[in-house]
Amino acid sequence: MRNAMRAAVLVLAALMAVEPASAQTADEIIDKSIAAMGGRAALAKITSRVSTGTISLQTPVGDIPGTVEVMNAAPNKVRTLVKADLTSVGAGALEIDQRFDGENGYVLDSLQGNREMTGDLLQNMRNGSFPHGFLTYKEMGITARLKGTEKLANGEYHVIVFEPAKGAPITQYIDAKTLLPVRYTVRVTVPQMNTEVDQTTELDDFRDVDGIKVPFTVRSSSSVQSYVITFTNVAHNTAIDPKLFVKP
Repeated sequence: MRNAMRAAVLVLAALMAVEPASAQTADEIIDKSIAAMGGRAALAKITSRVSTGTISLQTPVGDIPGTVEVMNAAPNKVRTLVKADLTSVGAGALEIDQRFDGENGYVLDSLQGNREMTGDLLQNMRNGSFPHGFLTYKEMGITARLKGTEKLANGEYHVIVFEPAKGAPITQYIDAKTLLPVRYTVRVTVPQMNTEVDQTTELDDFRDVDGIKVPFTVRSSSSVQSYVITFTNVAHNTAIDPKLFVKP
């Protein structure tokens, strides 16, 4: 009997020891991540962002360098302009100008032709938010579910799945040490290839800009396209012509 009671006490102690870790909720981790990025007050002061730098397009014949400019404006406007020279692969100059005005999107593509944003790509853009989706996901009707923790080669991460009413879920990885959101995966539709792919984006080299942490390196990979962006300049609250977010 005494041995049985001792065993029961040990089991109870073990359960009590692991309870605090499992008691964290998705909301609590998200709040900690917001604080790690600089806090709600600092993020609320950011109304626009212009980021410029270089991009390396990874192809079977080698990496192709180019330039990139990303413009963001609250609450959810995005313009991404990419330029590269594809002469080495027989395709000439490449210019992709992707615009989203918060509701509708359009892509000017010198290689594959201009087109309206449709399907999952458009809905995924609508589910976004600036300066960060962690601030507004609840009011946008997106639920956050804590999947648990996961160990990868370079560390341990809290894994949270964001599930919108429409569009693809996003699996977000938050570094368990820094609490910064450093990786996310989402399924995207590629209309040109009539297929869906899982795209993984990794954020690195976080630097302080106006009191908030901003990633200066972005690595994105999928079965059809991979690239690395290195930003050299990030400026906040600059005036951006609204016409740059709409179809020209």
